[in-house]
Amino acid sequence: MKKNSLATTIAYVAVFTALVIVLAFVSIPIGSAGVPIVLQNAALILAGLILGSKRGGYVGLLFLFLGLALPVLAGGGTTLRALAGPTAGYIIGYVLSPAVAGAIAYRSPKNKGGMAVVLAVAAIVGLAVQYICGAFGLMIRSGLEIGPAFAAQLPFIPVDAGKLVVAVIIALGVHAAFPDLMGRKAA
Repeated sequence: MKKNSLATTIAYVAVFTALVIVLAFVSIPIGSAGVPIVLQNAALILAGLILGSKRGGYVGLLFLFLGLALPVLAGGGTTLRALAGPTAGYIIGYVLSPAVAGAIAYRSPKNKGGMAVVLAVAAIVGLAVQYICGAFGLMIRSGLEIGPAFAAQLPFIPVDAGKLVVAVIIALGVHAAFPDLMGRKAA
């Protein structure tokens, strides 16, 4: 199969979307803003790191599209319910972050050290996109001022940093095993 065939893209997007949905079962509520710690945000960034911008973005879109009819979000929520609540911004970030992370990740050099640095930067930027969108969602849906809306992200940073480390390690392993994902041949 060609690396960019429609069937390959559908398969990759379906597998990563299923992974994101399965991770909905992990949800730990914290803080007063009503936003839980979830694994879905890291899985979406991982999709971008592994699949690239376009396919990673498709994972986010398919995930949220399925959420219109099915309870695929953390805590058994649907996309419409999430868009009506304080997590609305994060939901928007779920579409944007894998696309942004993937766009950066697929510019990484071939060597493992350079790739690790670029993937780490891509993951951090992807998470920043989620945080920024989330903060704006909190401002709109919860009526928070800009300072408190961004401060609401602080309890999540240590846990999310750990999730990103794991995501980068997984992405490095996948790209080492399957260099053709980035259009590269094995050395």
